[in-house]
Amino acid sequence: MRTVKQVSDLTGVSVRMLHHYDKIGLLKPTKLTEAGYRIYDDEALETLQQILFFKELDLPLKEIKEIITSPNFNKMKALESHKKLIILKRDRLNNLIELINKTIEGANTMSFKEFDMTEYYNVLESFKNENKDKVIKIYGSVDNYNEFMGKCRSKEAEIAKDAIKRYGSIKKFTEALKKNLNSDAIVKSEQIDKFKEDCLYDRHPKLKELYKKLTADLSKDPASKEIQQISGKITDVAKRDYDVFKDELGNYYWYNMVQFCLTFPKGMDKVPKKHGGHDVSWLEEIDKKYGEGASKFIGKALKIHLGDYEPKIQKLYIKLSSNLSKDPASEEIQKIVSEIATETQKTHEALKVDEGKNYLGYMANFYLSRPGFIKATDKKYGEGASKFIGEALKFYAENNK
Repeated sequence: MRTVKQVSDLTGVSVRMLHHYDKIGLLKPTKLTEAGYRIYDDEALETLQQILFFKELDLPLKEIKEIITSPNFNKMKALESHKKLIILKRDRLNNLIELINKTIEGANTMSFKEFDMTEYYNVLESFKNENKDKVIKIYGSVDNYNEFMGKCRSKEAEIAKDAIKRYGSIKKFTEALKKNLNSDAIVKSEQIDKFKEDCLYDRHPKLKELYKKLTADLSKDPASKEIQQISGKITDVAKRDYDVFKDELGNYYWYNMVQFCLTFPKGMDKVPKKHGGHDVSWLEEIDKKYGEGASKFIGKALKIHLGDYEPKIQKLYIKLSSNLSKDPASEEIQKIVSEIATETQKTHEALKVDEGKNYLGYMANFYLSRPGFIKATDKKYGEGASKFIGEALKFYAENNK
């Protein structure tokens, strides 16, 4: 047992602050002596350690209290989370040190003001505090959201540079964030996650029945009459019961859902796991549930049922990548990219999102440098398609500012 003074000397937390923790119910002493002095045991010190970890991650005391007094609080899981986030914070500081060194050496003349992400984090923090239900719905838990913020901080310089390229300034980037956090795109994303979870965890009785029938024998021909009848019923139920798949934009999202099953690399399609634990790969979990190859079988069956339907933006990308031997900077190819830019803008306006004036330049980077994106694109349009599309988008972005 230790006195409040001994705890202060051991931990570096002032006696005054320990008194404050007691007052707000964050850390109560184990007992009081007859003289009224606070005494702390080892369990109380462990709790104090958790508090200090959370403080290191810049969480407010009120939120720390909510976390550690929750009946679902798990100390070992919390330690694992602390470790990840502190590593991210360390990496962020290392990046800042590297940036300082480059600035001192004259390799980077951009001022720190241009890289100031303070307001950006303030927006993220405010969104969390004001929309906890939405945060949990989108990210699975507040801890997952905090981990996301930690990852942002660890890549702060990289995010800032991308933001300036895409939006022109951190200020415009932050203003767009405020708008996008309340956009229809967030709602659509939530609805798609709900559809995936309903399918995976059997929360929709009719879909449960239909997916079970569809995948009962994965050796069957996806184009067979039997399979196509089931595929039609799944499509009808999805469009009837999920707003995201209704109307013209809904057809676009349903098409993307089908393509997702066919082309997205398994393991990279993480969706929040709502009942604790880590995010899960929807495609991998579907294969575990119905058998290896089930996700692809489902995708093929639903794709055949879609028939000739393709969103206009998809038709344009097919047209763009129809002949990969052409010059990405040619007038013919750039005309197609211009149509892609127009159609993309229409979609952003429909969803009420601000993706930045240089959105295509930002996307060009995905096609040129993101391994998962490159793999999926080449699989969809042909070997080398990702590089071709990336170069075409990049040329357009650089010549249409």
